Amino acid sequence: MKIHGLQKMTLLDFPGRVACTVFFGGCDMRCPFCHNAELIDGTAPAVMEEEELLSFLEKRKGLLDGVAVTGGEPTLQKDLPEFFRKVKAMGYPVKLDTNGLHPERLEKLITEKLVDYVAMDIKNSPEKYAQTAGLPFVDLQKIQKSIDLLKNSGIEYEFRTTVVDELHEAEDFEKIGKWLEGARAYYLQAFTDRDTVVYENLHAPTKECMESYLYTVRKFVPNSALRGI
Repeated sequence: MKIHGLQKMTLLDFPGRVACTVFFGGCDMRCPFCHNAELIDGTAPAVMEEEELLSFLEKRKGLLDGVAVTGGEPTLQKDLPEFFRKVKAMGYPVKLDTNGLHPERLEKLITEKLVDYVAMDIKNSPEKYAQTAGLPFVDLQKIQKSIDLLKNSGIEYEFRTTVVDELHEAEDFEKIGKWLEGARAYYLQAFTDRDTVVYENLHAPTKECMESYLYTVRKFVPNSALRGI
């Protein structure tokens, strides 16, 4: 497996742990607000091979207590389960970021106890899901299956939405809240523009809007919060 990025230490990406973050290339969504757009088509150059990463993790035992895996969409990597086995064998808990489009692969990782924490992106309300994901169509049955799978998994998980002023409005969060009702945790994070974002003229909502959206979703998911505000 080729590694397309490595953040050697983070206190943010794996809640409650000092972790490193591993980036894989390739994604089957085309979200216009994506911060890692250079990883979407998988053409970004790899920064290291798997063995080099495993050597790094071996040396960091005692300094790190978790490995967060993101992308791109990590579940597109066919060797991901075997990679996670190697990381778990070294004693590291694993967190996975996913878009939820591959519930069968997610289920395998959970069933085989290869992940300890999953963060699943919820792009928008069902009616606006494809538009927000930058696709002509999204199979919402797959998204629903991943949501249900996490709710019943017994592992730690969260749902999260990157909120973009041009893509989200108040009624979307009423619908998302009902969709995720009873979830363990849900976070709203405001869009932040960067040089790597493909689409221009996207903006973060005001703090007041974010607080209003949070008030709405808390009616359905009490453990909801703003992140990065």
